Amino acid sequence: MIMLNPLEYLNLLAREAAPVEFERPLLAARQSGTAAEDLAELEEIKLAALRVRALLARRRRREEELSALYDTAGDLAGLRDLDAVLRAIVHRARTLLGADVSYLTLNDPARGDTYMRITDGSVAASFQTLRLPAGDGLGGLVAVSGTPYSSADYGQDPRFRHTKDIDSGVRDEGLVAILGVPLRLGSSVIGVLFAADRTERAFAREEVALLGSLAAHAAIAIDTARLLTETQAALAELSAANTVIQAHSASVERAAAAHDRMTALVLRGGGVEDVAADLVDVLGGALLVLDATGRQLAVAKSAAWPGGLPDLDPADVAEAVAASRGAGRSVQRGDAYVAAVVAGADNLGALLFHPAQPLEGADQRILERAAQITALLLLFRRTVAEAEGQVRGELLDDLIGRPVRDEQALRSRARRLGVDLDAPHVVVAAAGQAEGGLRQRAVSWARTFAAARGGLAVAKDGRLVLILPGADPAGTARTVAKELARALGQPVTAGAAGPVSAPAAIGACYRSADSCTTALIALGRAGEGASNTELGYVGLLLGDRRDVPAFLAATIGPVLDYDARRGTALVKTLEAYFGAGGSLSKAAEVLHVHVNTVTQRLDRIASLLGPDWQTPAQALDLQLALRLHRLSGPLAS
Repeated sequence: MIMLNPLEYLNLLAREAAPVEFERPLLAARQSGTAAEDLAELEEIKLAALRVRALLARRRRREEELSALYDTAGDLAGLRDLDAVLRAIVHRARTLLGADVSYLTLNDPARGDTYMRITDGSVAASFQTLRLPAGDGLGGLVAVSGTPYSSADYGQDPRFRHTKDIDSGVRDEGLVAILGVPLRLGSSVIGVLFAADRTERAFAREEVALLGSLAAHAAIAIDTARLLTETQAALAELSAANTVIQAHSASVERAAAAHDRMTALVLRGGGVEDVAADLVDVLGGALLVLDATGRQLAVAKSAAWPGGLPDLDPADVAEAVAASRGAGRSVQRGDAYVAAVVAGADNLGALLFHPAQPLEGADQRILERAAQITALLLLFRRTVAEAEGQVRGELLDDLIGRPVRDEQALRSRARRLGVDLDAPHVVVAAAGQAEGGLRQRAVSWARTFAAARGGLAVAKDGRLVLILPGADPAGTARTVAKELARALGQPVTAGAAGPVSAPAAIGACYRSADSCTTALIALGRAGEGASNTELGYVGLLLGDRRDVPAFLAATIGPVLDYDARRGTALVKTLEAYFGAGGSLSKAAEVLHVHVNTVTQRLDRIASLLGPDWQTPAQALDLQLALRLHRLSGPLAS
């Protein structure tokens, strides 16, 4: 006798075993002489397991059917080829119903019959070309009645009107069982979708419903294709009519479009680049926008313009701009048109336009209107830049020129300008030889450079001061020195300090940067950029401010902060270590601690100051900072 184990049936269900395998546990129980009541219980378990298996199979099949319907809906959403969509539907019908053949017929209103449109699994040419007269055969009856029909053995089914051609085609294909459902559009039947087997078969109600769903998708695909065809034809007619209208009113259209677009551009805050793009879009050709110094502000070309812009002689351009200003309108020079961009007596630049074809009077007025709009935009840009630069400069001047009393107010002002004073920033102090107009150009450059990077700039005490987001003062100083020198055409010296992450620390950071700049000049390194940490104690000695607290913060600040927070003796350990000439054992004796304790403290110092703290240059700075810290009285720990 064996013990009953219902888990065997769960294992069979888990591995999707065939129904015959569900008899094995029962046969084994019988062979082992299991009692009749236990066999009956095991029989009930088996039947329950088979019911569960059947339920799972039905649900799996339902998932496959729903997936196929979703796929069909996706085909319809991206409908490009009607035949491809119909073939996919017919193939899914054959696959889901497990049929040997599936096919789709469409009604022919002109001939009053139904003809074969798509087949899947068919092998007989005579069957693939069948036409079913209205009411004849199973398909003809479905097409006329709009009702699904099925037959387990079509050849012997007396419900249908058999004809020689239809029966011959069905026999050639070897079909026995046939199911057909109508393709409906509203109340009309436009065709029939079929599934057929070459053996006798009774189609279940669920199979009829599934084929009906696929038939509905096929009907939608056919109607969508018809609507697309009609829409495309209508669009073609509209396009032809639109071409005729445009041909008769091109000049008026261009003028109206240019006026509306340029007016809207000013109202929505567009720029010079937008004016250039609109102009070439309306007139066609290529446009170059120059500022008062001849520097390129914008370039725009129409899609049909070949290659780049023709080379222009600067002297010829200057003469044409002067002529345009004197005449108060655009002038032609060769194939190009030049329109001066002026505001009163202020020369702001010029438009150099190369049209695809010579301009007519109305088109030339459009070019001149574009020059006026460009003048307005440049004036507005200049005014906004000056106002914003003034506001940003005032904020930076308050940060570096006076003690910070209300940090929240400064943070609020900075946020309105898009600056986060609590993020790491580097302060740069730049010095050059700029005079007069060059000085103004340097200030303008600094404001633009800082604003583009989310920073601030101001001119103070003969220096250009910039505060820029970042944590690399040395790299930032070199970038400012290089870029500003390029803009001014003369050397620029830049010293930097930081990073700082609080409004109150920016003033001290500026003083360190300014001292660094002074030290660079004193060292004969004018035209270079460097940070205060790179100069070390040399910057402290040569700087004009002698900012000892800033030097201490830059060299041993992390160690001082750590001792203050944790109550440790890292500063004393450093002094003992340097005083012992780098000997761990001697430093331990001075401190009255174990050598391992000294080693651990030095490891902590390395984590605070960086792995290079013992290099000769940095060690010298550290020893000087320790000496200054010890001599600074109240600052000593």
